[in-house]
Amino acid sequence: MVVVTQQLALPKTTPLVRPATSTLGVAGLVTVLLGAFLPMLDFFIVNVALPTIDHDLAAGPAVLELVAAGYGIAFAVLLVLGGRLGDTFGRRRLFIAGAAAFALTSLICGIAPSAWTLVAARVAQGASAALLLPQVLATITAVSSGPQRARALSIYGAVGGVSVVIGQVLGGMLVSADLFGTGWRSVFLLNVPFALLTAVLAMAYVPESRAPHAAKVDLPGTALLTAALLALFVPLMEGRAVGWPLWTWLMLSAFPFLAAAFLFVERRAELSGRVPLVPLSLLRIPEMRHGLGIAVPYFTGFGGFMFVIAVMLQQGLRLGPVAAGWALVPMAVGYFFASLSGPRLINRFGSRVITAGAVVQGLGLATLITTVLTDWAHFSPLRMLPGVALAGIGQGLIGTPLFRVVLSKVPLDRAGVGSGVLATTQQSSLALGVATLGTLFLALSPSMGIAHALALALALQLTGSVVIFGLSTRLPRSVG
Repeated sequence: MVVVTQQLALPKTTPLVRPATSTLGVAGLVTVLLGAFLPMLDFFIVNVALPTIDHDLAAGPAVLELVAAGYGIAFAVLLVLGGRLGDTFGRRRLFIAGAAAFALTSLICGIAPSAWTLVAARVAQGASAALLLPQVLATITAVSSGPQRARALSIYGAVGGVSVVIGQVLGGMLVSADLFGTGWRSVFLLNVPFALLTAVLAMAYVPESRAPHAAKVDLPGTALLTAALLALFVPLMEGRAVGWPLWTWLMLSAFPFLAAAFLFVERRAELSGRVPLVPLSLLRIPEMRHGLGIAVPYFTGFGGFMFVIAVMLQQGLRLGPVAAGWALVPMAVGYFFASLSGPRLINRFGSRVITAGAVVQGLGLATLITTVLTDWAHFSPLRMLPGVALAGIGQGLIGTPLFRVVLSKVPLDRAGVGSGVLATTQQSSLALGVATLGTLFLALSPSMGIAHALALALALQLTGSVVIFGLSTRLPRSVG
């Protein structure tokens, strides 16, 4: 975690430019949450369609990895820029543009005639998602307050977790159903009407907000952040598929230098009075600093868990994509109900809800590890139910208040950039979990066996739960 010196002053809070009607009503909240659901769903829904895509388009392992990774990389590297553009040009305007672009790029994905066309369309789809998603948290933060904001952020946290599980289930169902002979293409075409509906509803129900003083785009910061994240994610996501050639190691070795250069440029820009892409002064806010520290192991573990469990169910237990998806429903149910109870628990116990969530998640992971190691021969979705249900409850207790904690003290005129930083951390960590825990599991399964490789991956996530427990005790107990 970066420690920022005392020379950096917190940005001043100034009133937002709002229209006469600036309340985010029920229809508006549903609209922005639908806008959040679609890009998060698409991060995982394509996984179960990859074998069919490979068969139809003769993609090959490396290109197939790019179909999945291209979306995640573009999504992650452009999120902060998307938040800044919303602050400058209006969050509702960028939300509508992002939803329309997401519909268009989803359509191109769905009709792609070749594997490389699909890769290019997936990259464009990830970029449109990066335009859309930051406006959701920024709008909630900017045009709501008090209990309404707390409730909206809690629902957002629930949507984020449930969308991952629904992605696994829905993707399998769509591919198996082969609607109108579309096969895997329906996974992308389904987005089109819902994204267009989101754009239309936003015109009527989502209020506009923006930062009062437009800031120029920080081109050096944007370039360095993009280069740093590309240097990290491209080799991690593509390395296994292409056999770890020299260029993957060179890119990984460049990452720390690019990250250090980015932090130097951003700090220097803020000290000189300019507006950087990521104001490092935001990290002086304890809720932001400690919350992001929790977000990294939480989302890394969550992304890795979903990938590893999905592979284990299909390759280890030989379940079909639909059955594998349904095996994760107990986790989704646990997550959902924990998220619903989150606002009441937070009002009573504050940030200690996250501490309790880390304990419950740890118990669920320990239960799964024990079940895997003691009775792998009879392992089944029924036997994994207690572990995944407990893990889902714990994840809901962590994820639901986490967004509220991180953004609780961010000045309103920095809502977009604060949301962009949080969303970047979320998506980057999800991708990091798939790339690290997923790659480790796939690499060790042939030599160790699926059971022991799975137990090791789960043990690493259990270590993350311990880290979350420790960091959560440093959060202010009261949550704004």
